[in-house]
Amino acid sequence: MSKAANTRFTILNKAFELIYSKGYQTTSIDDIIATTQVTKGAFYYHFKTKDEMGIAIIEEILKPVMMKSFILPIENSIDPLDDFYNMISYLLLEDPFLQVKYGCPVGNLTQEMTPWNTQFSKALSELIEQWKNTIVKVISNAQKNNLIRKEVNGEQVAFFIMSGYWGIRNFGKLQDNNSCYRVYLKEFRNYLNSLK
Repeated sequence: MSKAANTRFTILNKAFELIYSKGYQTTSIDDIIATTQVTKGAFYYHFKTKDEMGIAIIEEILKPVMMKSFILPIENSIDPLDDFYNMISYLLLEDPFLQVKYGCPVGNLTQEMTPWNTQFSKALSELIEQWKNTIVKVISNAQKNNLIRKEVNGEQVAFFIMSGYWGIRNFGKLQDNNSCYRVYLKEFRNYLNSLK
């Protein structure tokens, strides 16, 4: 990796850490510069604006993480009900990237930025749409294999899984405690079993 690419990578990673813990709007470019120890000139060499850097965080940090943790674990599922449960359980209880006290970074940015920034809305929407479409496809395949009832609506299930995940993440963030995750997972298992 070239020195310039390494500097850009450092800026994005340190900025993500600050934004994840403090929020996008309360994280200033000066905060990012102080944390990365790059010059203001170096920051502006890589990003014209803070928002340009924010979009880069979505595309270059959050998108690969979502692909690895939200899409790949279920994409070619043979046993989707177990795989949905295992994916959400891992995300809530084991994933080292996600911290209880800070919630879900995609959910946080969605709540904080989409009301007034169309670029953020578009980038975040693409991530969420990919997750939703993957769940719908997996359900459809499972229905063909008689693993999920034919009358189950895949899009409804996808929205239920996604909104449940985001919702319980917010409860965990509010309480700074993962005990609510364990309660949620018990009921999530019951819900999944009802789809058979």
